[in-house]
Amino acid sequence: MPEFEKKDLFYAISKTIFLCACLFLLFAALFTYIPKAVETIGDAVSEKRIPIYCVSTEKPQVALSFDAAWGNEDTARILEILAKNDVRVTFFMTGGWMNKYPEDVKAILAGGHDLGNHSQNHKEMSKLSLEQCKEELMQPHEFIKELTGNEMILFRPPYGDYNDTVINAAEECGYYTIQWDVDSLDWKDYGVDSIIKTVTEHKHLGDGSIILMHNGAKYTADALESVITILKEKGYELVPISELIIRENYEIDHEGRQHSK
Repeated sequence: MPEFEKKDLFYAISKTIFLCACLFLLFAALFTYIPKAVETIGDAVSEKRIPIYCVSTEKPQVALSFDAAWGNEDTARILEILAKNDVRVTFFMTGGWMNKYPEDVKAILAGGHDLGNHSQNHKEMSKLSLEQCKEELMQPHEFIKELTGNEMILFRPPYGDYNDTVINAAEECGYYTIQWDVDSLDWKDYGVDSIIKTVTEHKHLGDGSIILMHNGAKYTADALESVITILKEKGYELVPISELIIRENYEIDHEGRQHSK
């Protein structure tokens, strides 16, 4: 074999060996670092904070909740129906609503119901900074404290909109962040029968459910007594959220169900 062909063969073999070595190192790196990267990403996802959507309980209890942000035409009637049926619930009120209807706030508390915080201005709080979120929480908190002496501990983000910052801000202000797993859809104004069926036949309805309603929706007051009656017939005890949730030593799973540790 001519000398130049020997050199070409040597270079070709050397190049092949080099490429094989590079591929080996690449595959070794992939097998070493990709699982760690996936694990890191998985940890990050699993650490995303979740509010309380429902509660793990052995008791057949559910909680009715009413968001109060605008209307007030039916609040007195709702309170009368709740009193007639010996049911206590949770009202999540915005600061603007509290300021406009302070006597109704007092009536809600006098009826044995929870006073809940629904923020000051009903903003999309996931777009706010930590300090802005805390300001949205503490304005109504201080108003209620001054008006009634009550220290609120339950917070529902407007629109159900939240992120880690919102939950962290609420926690720093002494609040449990509360969502729902049964939406009555009363805000869509589909009618009385629709509200009753949506709540009482909801696929998620079960022990520990939190039900969302609105005090200012068009048909809610008309549907309320039937909703209460059917829930009781199904064997549920209706309690305020403050009595349903677990206060200490708990965890929240990926579905938002609160469990005792």
